[in-house]
Amino acid sequence: MIVPSTVANGSVVPLWSDLHGIHSPSKRISCSNHLSSTYMQKIRVRTKPNGYVVQVGAGLLRRAGREVRRVLPSAGSRVFVITSPNVRRHWGEALEKSLRDARLPYEVLEMHDGEPAKRLHTVEQLAESLVDAKADRKSLLVAFGGGVVGDSAGFLAAIFMRGIPVVQIPTTVVSQGDASIGGKTGVNLRGGKNLVGSFHQPSTVLVDPDVLETLDEREFRSGLFESLKCGVIRDRDLFDFMERNPKRILDRDSRTMQRVIVDSIRVKANVVSADEKESDQRRVLNFGHTIGHALEAATDYSQFLHGEAVAWGMIAAAAIARESRTCNAETAERITAATRLYGPLPRIECDVQNVLDRLIADKKTVAGAVHFVLPQKIGKVKISGDVPVNIVRNAVELIRNHA
Repeated sequence: MIVPSTVANGSVVPLWSDLHGIHSPSKRISCSNHLSSTYMQKIRVRTKPNGYVVQVGAGLLRRAGREVRRVLPSAGSRVFVITSPNVRRHWGEALEKSLRDARLPYEVLEMHDGEPAKRLHTVEQLAESLVDAKADRKSLLVAFGGGVVGDSAGFLAAIFMRGIPVVQIPTTVVSQGDASIGGKTGVNLRGGKNLVGSFHQPSTVLVDPDVLETLDEREFRSGLFESLKCGVIRDRDLFDFMERNPKRILDRDSRTMQRVIVDSIRVKANVVSADEKESDQRRVLNFGHTIGHALEAATDYSQFLHGEAVAWGMIAAAAIARESRTCNAETAERITAATRLYGPLPRIECDVQNVLDRLIADKKTVAGAVHFVLPQKIGKVKISGDVPVNIVRNAVELIRNHA
């Protein structure tokens, strides 16, 4: 369903009706120990031809307009904000005020932020709206939302008029610590996740941990699994910190969350800087995603949040690594136990064979071989393309039967 949404200058753009929101509509959850808005951390992502900076700090949203102005393609560029109704309801005025304060002409386009909206038809309708609003090659998109909004708006920026710049302002844990960094954009097909997309690096990324206050509990927990993933693949200290501090993290303590997000971004930035387009090293970021993506596809993207599917995928990958003797039992158990700390996870109710069939369609499959990222120890993983089918089946059956 499409209904109109009035934007700042009085024009009308499409709104995909919001079936369920990832930001709680009722109230904000108060974060303790709020950071000063002057406490800002910057992480550089070194990509070709130009790198960019990820800024992280409480209160950053209130001065986002100034940061957007710094990366405008030209003095007369117009800004198009793509967001969801829930994000706009809670945080839209703060962003729009910052744009007005920076004297930037802008318009707002809204889309549904659920996984079913991450499809080509959404991108097409957004593109038509840009044409109707007379966007041009000097326009700039602002992706203001979670991973679905970021991926869809990033892909739109990559292909609209053969490419226009995009600024990412992520509003969920998973998008702040992972999805908004690295330039991977795309949408889903019926056959699998992110099968149509492009690499399109943002001009800058602005991360304000304060916006996590309104995130609902399930979505908040879901995003933490991507940070735990970063600990497993590259940062033992981050893994240890999350293993020791689940209460502070789940209470959304501001300083604690900023540490988790910054450390996650540093892992992502280091990997992306070394391998921008997933030729080799970047594949380690797919830990938990091989089976995770298969679970999402096998359930028509309706049962799991992305992070929840990845969490089951991490437990399965740990089981595969243990059975194939890539890691010892203690390492596999630590990964499983730490993952369970941030649950609960929805039960897996789809057929095991359906999940196995979906693995073949995954974009990480090369020449018919399914590639898995397997832990060797906390902070170190390997990529394996020769895992026996029976070991994979055992891992999927294990997580399906896991209480």
